[in-house]
Amino acid sequence: MKTPKAKKKRVGAGSVLRTQYAALPWRINNGRLEIMLVTSRDTKRWVIPKGWPMKGRKPHIVAAIEAVQEAGLVGKTDKVKLGDFRYEKRLDSGAAVDCCVEVFSLRVQRQRKNWREKKQRATRWFECV
Repeated sequence: MKTPKAKKKRVGAGSVLRTQYAALPWRINNGRLEIMLVTSRDTKRWVIPKGWPMKGRKPHIVAAIEAVQEAGLVGKTDKVKLGDFRYEKRLDSGAAVDCCVEVFSLRVQRQRKNWREKKQRATRWFECV
């Protein structure tokens, strides 16, 4: 899988840090905070919806689009990021890419009945304790 052009930052000795944008989907259900996670397509690990920058789109909008595509979630995304984290992404080629994921709060209003990646991913609400 080719990596789309992403916002790049230099880190250390010639390595490049690529930026991704993610949504942290949440709701209040019966007075309790819940977070939705989705499974990754390849490893089926529980993750938050995220993706590469999209030309002409602001980061919080990209996060919202990823939440719709990966989990069918519609809601209100904050314009200011909650925070960020780094990880090493393995591409299909076996190459590793260092990524910084900027995370945006998404207050979920509803989940669509059908969405783009519904057959490729599972979704689940997790209660915060």
